[in-house]
Amino acid sequence: MTSPLPHVSVVISTRNRPELLTKAVDAILAQEYAGMIDVTIVYDQTEVDPTRAVEAPNRRVTAIANDGRPGLPGGRNCGIAHSTGEILAFCDDDDEWLPGKLARQIEELARHPECQFVTTGIRVTFDGEAHDRPSPVTELTVERLVHDRTTEAHPSSFLFRRALLDRIGLVDIDIPGGYSEDYDFILRAAKATSVRCVVEPLVLIRWHQASFFSDRWTTIVDAQRYMLAKHPEFAEHRKAVARMRGQVAFALAASGQRRESLREVSRVVRSWPLERRWPVALVVASGAVKPGTALKLAHKAGRGI
Repeated sequence: MTSPLPHVSVVISTRNRPELLTKAVDAILAQEYAGMIDVTIVYDQTEVDPTRAVEAPNRRVTAIANDGRPGLPGGRNCGIAHSTGEILAFCDDDDEWLPGKLARQIEELARHPECQFVTTGIRVTFDGEAHDRPSPVTELTVERLVHDRTTEAHPSSFLFRRALLDRIGLVDIDIPGGYSEDYDFILRAAKATSVRCVVEPLVLIRWHQASFFSDRWTTIVDAQRYMLAKHPEFAEHRKAVARMRGQVAFALAASGQRRESLREVSRVVRSWPLERRWPVALVVASGAVKPGTALKLAHKAGRGI
């Protein structure tokens, strides 16, 4: 008898994290969900491990090479193309779905037939400490997202109907360095459909140095400016623009571009003087605080800059 539950395809783009990848895959396969779950592991710029393949009742794992553009966006698109489920989900190779995650999201989709996209809260671990971050809202709107990235809506919590892609397209492979590709994706989703949020923290997010592009400050600057240009909704809100420019100012300061950072700080202050990032950018630009120190303090509190 065919299960009435929808077929869920999970895409994991991976590169050189075999131990964490094992935890990610095992947690997905262990979800208490009677429907079909298939996991497509996309090996990006690294050799495919064929031993990862699994065939079991209502569970399948496939290991493939990224046949699209190298990088996370291309890897995700490759996995989407090679999977067949009517429901799609992402999981980063260093994260882990917690028990009940998938079932709660499928229930949320069933309760809200107008909805095509569901996220959850997260549990963040960094430097030996864990912080639960329940979703602050039950629905994400475009206005909410332009004012606040809402980090709780992490890509490892993204679950959406495949049909949504007909309206919003695939993951943007042109964003500089792939930075903010998830932010762009959920913004486009919110423009097209209701984005519901399961409040409970149901995904374990492992923050570490590699998670923050800290050696790629110029890429961050380029990506944030790309986002501002791509999404005109930012320009409708001075506070939203100031938030993005505050992040640009910090990245410029961190990369040693002191003069450019101060110019950006000036723009932020003129636009929205209460934006909290410009003072951090200012002290980093002055050399009083190292960028890594500022980041670590934020991450210790379970936050970002």
